[in-house]
Amino acid sequence: MEVITAHLDVFADGLLVSLEISACTFALAALLGCALAVCRISPVRPLRLFGKLYVASVRSVPLLVLLTLFVFGLPEIGLVYSLFWTVVTAMALYWAAFFCETVRAGIRTVPVGQIEAARALGLTFGQSLRLVVMPQGLRSMIQPLASLMIAMLLNSSLAAAVGVTQELTGQTQLLDQQYAQPLITFGTAALCYVMFTVGIGRLAALLERRLVVLR
Repeated sequence: MEVITAHLDVFADGLLVSLEISACTFALAALLGCALAVCRISPVRPLRLFGKLYVASVRSVPLLVLLTLFVFGLPEIGLVYSLFWTVVTAMALYWAAFFCETVRAGIRTVPVGQIEAARALGLTFGQSLRLVVMPQGLRSMIQPLASLMIAMLLNSSLAAAVGVTQELTGQTQLLDQQYAQPLITFGTAALCYVMFTVGIGRLAALLERRLVVLR
């Protein structure tokens, strides 16, 4: 246990970087995912085809392959920027496809009559989504979005495989190489992940209950 107590700051710093990667990824994936969801349900056929093709293509590629392509492939064509944002960009593009399908599934839970009523009132497609569909569909999206957030946090560990050694798994690997105590070091890292994933799950359940009350 001396390895842990003597390096609590290392685990804390690594966990902070993992949370930063996850938070930035979630924010960017949410923006792109919502735009893709709008494309998927748009009355404009080319937009629907684009959204469908994007989701089908990205979901068919392993995340680690996409990360490797961005980190080691983009510099070969002259696109060079920080390793952190390269990883975040690749992960955001990947998770946006899943975010899109989550939002689209939530929209489908809204009764068709509500959408028809919005159109009868003269609301445009965008206004119907913003004022009628999304507020009603949000409740059914909370748990799936929480699951996505958990998946983003857990998969942020893949960043260590492409050189982001500052995040939690990368820091744990460095400690294990130094002290050769994988049970203790990786066990501690696992507890850190469990702590935050459980916290995300409980927060999602709280938000869901609040929306039931406000409904």
